[in-house]
Amino acid sequence: MTDAQDSVYALQDALDRQLAAHSVNADEYRGQFQTSRPFPHLVIDDFLPERIAQQLVESFPGPESPIWTQQPTEDQRNKLATTDEGRIPALQRYVLFSLNSGAFLRFLERATGIDALIADTKLVGGGLHQIKRGGKLAVHIDYSHHPQNGLFRRLNLLLYLNPAWQEEYGGCLELWDRSISACQKAIAPRFNRAALFATSDVSYHGHPEPLRTPDHITRKSLSLYYFTKEPPEGREGVEHNTLFKSRPGDRFNLGNFVVRSASSGLFRDLMPPLVYRGVRQLWNRLFTGK
Repeated sequence: MTDAQDSVYALQDALDRQLAAHSVNADEYRGQFQTSRPFPHLVIDDFLPERIAQQLVESFPGPESPIWTQQPTEDQRNKLATTDEGRIPALQRYVLFSLNSGAFLRFLERATGIDALIADTKLVGGGLHQIKRGGKLAVHIDYSHHPQNGLFRRLNLLLYLNPAWQEEYGGCLELWDRSISACQKAIAPRFNRAALFATSDVSYHGHPEPLRTPDHITRKSLSLYYFTKEPPEGREGVEHNTLFKSRPGDRFNLGNFVVRSASSGLFRDLMPPLVYRGVRQLWNRLFTGK
């Protein structure tokens, strides 16, 4: 057996052991998830074996790396993302694959009560994310259907990789009420912390305040999304892209207004279907990397 094989087996064994430890608490997690407000969510600290999480940080590509695509809108200022498996470092790719595995899906089903989950192995909008100083992610709900296969988006899993994160940096994941009148919960993006939450027509979230980190510190995360074939109970069938919203007191921005109008479906209603399909394909390439 080669050293490389030894390393892979050791990595898988460590991940399996950690998953088994989380699975013991799955029923408790389910109660927390289903009763959390303003919408179902769960926070799990020490999510990965610490050694693996630290290696993920050490091998995480810097913002100057050519693998990144910078998001083009003010709503996602200074946000970098990559979904290209061929350019994602081996360890990050391996962890992403593990979190899309059948064993992990079964854990998620127990921990959330959502059955028949399907992983997005193409990482549409997921993968590696990194936000630089001054960056933000405006409050929004995520796209409702997978743009390629039409499955219903049900869960987001965000794994934060930010050692020694300071409160003054900001960057909390904020969960807002459905009327966008108040933030109901703020989750700091601490090292090796996973945030799992249901995605729906009212799961408004983001980190709308610009990051206040030193120039050399970025907000790093792995992002995975999970789907089902059937819609959740009560979900309307109207398909939409990611929809950004303004908070009370936010200033009007013309560029934001145009982009948000396009995403909301207004342009769909005004355009001929053939033209709209072309615009939607362009939108998906720009905003989801596909």
